[in-house]
Amino acid sequence: MSSPSKRREMDLMKLMMSDYKVEMINDGMQEFYVEFSGPKDSPYQGGVWKIRVELPDAYPYKSPSIGFTNKIYHPNVDEMSGSVCLDVINQTWSPMFDLVNVFEVFLPQLLLYPNPSDPLNGEAAALMMRDRTAYEQRVKEYCEKYAKPEDIGAKPEEESSDEELSEDEYDSSDDQVAGKADP
Repeated sequence: MSSPSKRREMDLMKLMMSDYKVEMINDGMQEFYVEFSGPKDSPYQGGVWKIRVELPDAYPYKSPSIGFTNKIYHPNVDEMSGSVCLDVINQTWSPMFDLVNVFEVFLPQLLLYPNPSDPLNGEAAALMMRDRTAYEQRVKEYCEKYAKPEDIGAKPEEESSDEELSEDEYDSSDDQVAGKADP
């Protein structure tokens, strides 16, 4: 049997060779983003999310950590942190699964078949159980507001780079801190 690092490498290459856009976070192979589109015939269709994936040292024997970086309205996804409540990833993970399974099977199933009885987003779960049409409308609103394909490319850079600021924004942020002394 191959070592966890060889398996990690192989699974990552397999994911990169598939139709998914993968963006490495650091030089290592343990953290990366994957572009994920909402499944067809669901209220998430047309939405595109940037999923942050962290592989533990013991991968594939230990499950990957997965989170949405842009907002999604779903009973089993925490709206603030983007963390996912998905049994197959959190409890029943097996080395038989690989990264492609996560994006081709597990996440699409999560979006197609939400479980409102085990929510991370109680508001979404309650709305889904009370009024399915209103829930699906809210999902579509979130897709339009937070998951447009042209928006997700800029997300990580906005959080980490001063170079993205316009000259006016940069000047005003300098003015705000100019009068403060270092502690």
